[in-house]
Amino acid sequence: MIFISEDKKQRADGRAYNELRPIKIEVGVLERVDGSAYVEVGGNKILASVYGPKETYMKRFLRPDTGVIKVKYNMAPFSVDSRKRPGPDRRSNEISKITADALRPALLLESFPRSMVEVYIEVIAAEGGTRCAGVTAAAVALADAGVPMKDIVAGCAAGKMDDQIVLDLSEVEDKEGQADVPVVIMPRTGEITLLQTDGNLTDEEFEEAINLAIEGCMEVSKVQKEALKNHYVQNLEG
Repeated sequence: MIFISEDKKQRADGRAYNELRPIKIEVGVLERVDGSAYVEVGGNKILASVYGPKETYMKRFLRPDTGVIKVKYNMAPFSVDSRKRPGPDRRSNEISKITADALRPALLLESFPRSMVEVYIEVIAAEGGTRCAGVTAAAVALADAGVPMKDIVAGCAAGKMDDQIVLDLSEVEDKEGQADVPVVIMPRTGEITLLQTDGNLTDEEFEEAINLAIEGCMEVSKVQKEALKNHYVQNLEG
């Protein structure tokens, strides 16, 4: 049973202020890649695939002292209510960059000089919070690919809705809410690899939102690790 304090209102979808949407993670769902994952967070449905580390035809991106990571985030035209124009846009390019920035600190890329890790994130259905769900999926796909990592990063957002701080905003809360604070962390150390904010928050509300998002990330991390464990146990038994 989830306890809801008297000063916290129940949300439109019935969740408590500190409750995540249902999460489902599957590992190794694609055959023709080095690693893959499928993630559902509420109504979000996201596929992530990984190639590498390997030398690439894009020689200009390679560095002699370390490997590099390249991320492509894309929303399918049918992922939203109003058909999205196919192909990259400003938002998808921005999310591709910040996703790479969020993943990079967890990767031991120095072990693979002159190599590239390519990550592809495909949003099949969107329902708010796709950038955090995309990072979560990409991290699991990287682990499935066997890319050496310090930790498996996990993402979650908190925000402000109806003048209260809530966890894991739905699409309606994201659009109608007063603020959004996406966070990505390395669970073992608590190091934040991504922190963004959109909207108006007091200093106290901002701190509360970050702390609540970190708690959400820790819960997401548990689901990630359980999915990876189940996948490898099934492979051993098979």
